[in-house]
Formats: sequence, structure tokens, C-alpha cells
Amino acid sequence: MVKKQSPPPALWQRMLRWLASRSEALRTRVDNYLSRRPHRSFRLTRRRDYVRSLQLPGYWSFTNEVRRTVWGYRKHFFLIVVVYALLTALFVGIGSQETYSALSDTLDQTGQEVFDGNFGSVGEASILFLVTTTGSIAQTPGEAQQVYAVLLGLLTWLTTVWLLRNLLAGHVVRFRDGLYSAGAPLVSTFFVFLVMVVQLLPLALALIGYSAASASGILSGGVIAMMFWIVAGLLAVLSLYWMTSTFIALIVVTLPGMYPMKALRTAGDIVIGRRIRILLRLLWLVAITAVIWLVILLPIILIDGWLKDILPALSWLPIVPLTLLALGSFTILWSASYIYLLYRKVVSDGSSPA
Repeated sequence: MVKKQSPPPALWQRMLRWLASRSEALRTRVDNYLSRRPHRSFRLTRRRDYVRSLQLPGYWSFTNEVRRTVWGYRKHFFLIVVVYALLTALFVGIGSQETYSALSDTLDQTGQEVFDGNFGSVGEASILFLVTTTGSIAQTPGEAQQVYAVLLGLLTWLTTVWLLRNLLAGHVVRFRDGLYSAGAPLVSTFFVFLVMVVQLLPLALALIGYSAASASGILSGGVIAMMFWIVAGLLAVLSLYWMTSTFIALIVVTLPGMYPMKALRTAGDIVIGRRIRILLRLLWLVAITAVIWLVILLPIILIDGWLKDILPALSWLPIVPLTLLALGSFTILWSASYIYLLYRKVVSDGSSPA
């Protein structure tokens, strides 16, 4: 019987050296991570150890700075809104004018019973505003349309960031330069976007739990309702905590040669010790965007109803769906500009992690 020969000693030595090198590399990576992130989970950090400077302008002041920047390069950004709105209409589609008209007619018939005085038109327009902004007039997109919508949204984001980076650096660029060059980090940006989708899972669980709890009636009061709201609130806070750095990573990943995981680590290092202040700025962005939609879309709904009452022949014209399409493209442009300028403000502060 032939005995099985053991591997030569040189092979075992190479394997041991490889394991030792991997272990040392992992230990070095962990030490570097801990040195960059001085906070520890479930440990109270002393105030002297987490004070980190971050000089940012006020909320209104910074919003006006973003507005001035967008307006200063309005030719480039107008083309972004127009081109990507047209591409969205072509590949994804727009809201259904028939659905919107049917809903508007229903409100006209029941408006006298629901609204009183001179506020009837405003009340009907407010309901239409809520319905349209929640996507109730949009046709259910297919799988291909959903993919197109995500890709076009990412391309709008990337084009805006690319143009802002070059224009603020003093380079003379055209819109077509951004259109052709901004898509280089599309795959990396898509992976960061997928990470953001995963980070939304706690919030999604909270919403699913709310639907189930509302159907079962346990939210009427008592200890169970209180416990539910505590758990749902913690899940929502967890998603917001994670996504704060991921929004910054969507800017970092557009840098040349940047990989998705490296962008996420870099963004995490940037926001450490500043997360609450950055999160408040992002929530302010959401509030300002909602106000913009309200200021633009609500008068458009009123004008649409008034115009089609005077000229019934224009009832086919999808004024509100087209406005929604333009507002969607503008929202991506505005958000990308806001977050990019916020990112520049944050990285200009060179204080150490805290």
C-alpha cells in the first residue's frame, strides 16, 4: 500500500507566509479604521473627543448660494432639464392625462358638497396636488421602464455634478461635454445607489409594519401602540443615519478612479462627527424641494382647470403631467447641485476626525 505523501515543506511555508501577510493587512486596515473613527459603539464619548469644527453658512444663506450657482449657469442646467425630461418621456412615459382629467371632473362634481365659499377651487387643487405628487396619475411602469427611469436619473445626477465640478473650477465646457463625459462613473454610482436602497430597508420595514398595524387596529392607543412607534422611529432613524454618508458618497464616487466601496469609506470619514449637522441640511433640502413643488405645481393646477373651462378644446393638452416631468428632472438637478456644494463646504474644513 502506497502512503500518501505530504506536501513539500516549501508549499506549507508559502501558505503560512500568505496567511500571515493577509492577517497583518487585515490588522492594519482595522487599526486605520479605528484611528479614523474614534467613536465606539455602546460607549459614551467624552465631549472633548467629539468636538469637530464645521463652518457652514446659514440655511437660507446656503440655499441662496445654491440658487445663485444654478442661475449663474442656467443655460447648461436648462438644457439638462429639457434633454432628460424628453428622454424620460420617450423611454419611461408621462402621467396619464385621462386619469388626471377623470379625477378633476370627479372633484368638480363633488366640490360643491365638500368645499365652501371661495376656497373651493383651492381645495380641489390641493387634493389634485397631493394625488399627482404621490404618482397616482402615472401609469404603472414595466420592468424596462423602471430600469430606464433609474438610469436616466443617475445620468441626470452625474451630468449635473460633472458640469458643476468643471464650471466651478473655471473650465470652459458645454452641455454636450457633460452629456458625453459624465457617464464614466455610471457603474460605480449605480453600486452606491444600490447600497442606498439596502439602507432604506429599515424604513421600508417600518412602513410595512405601519400598514399591518393600521389594519389590525393596534394603533388606537395603549402600550402596544407606544412600543410600535418607538420601534418604527428607531428604524427610520437608522435609515437616515446610514444614508447621510451615502448621499456624500454619490458625490465622492464621481471622482476619477474612485471605486464604490472606497467612496463609501471616504464619505463615512468625511461625515464622522458632523453627521447630525449634515443630516439637518439634507432634511432642509427635502423641505425646500417640497416648497418648490407646491409653489409651482399648485398654480399650474389652478391655471389648467381655469383654461380648460374656458377652452374645452384644450382638454387633451397634458399641462400638469408635463409640469410633473419637468419638475422631476429639475428636482434631481437641484438636489445634485445642493449636495455637491454642501460636499465642497464640508471637505474644505480640514479638522481631524472627532
